[in-house]
Amino acid sequence: MDFKGKIENLKGYFIDVYMEAKRVTWPSKKDAIKGTYVVLITVVIAAIFLGIVDVGLARFIQALLRG
Repeated sequence: MDFKGKIENLKGYFIDVYMEAKRVTWPSKKDAIKGTYVVLITVVIAAIFLGIVDVGLARFIQALLRG
């Protein structure tokens, strides 16, 4: 395939992407904010849980190494 053919394929790709983006049903602002809150709360809960597990494992390993 020559350079001109590659350019045409690339042009066709971006046209397809544009057409597909026009068909997307975007969430409302209210739904997007709700989803953001859910994600933030989930991340905070996971961070707290993993922090507790990390501290617990660190103390356990220190106890094993002491003897």
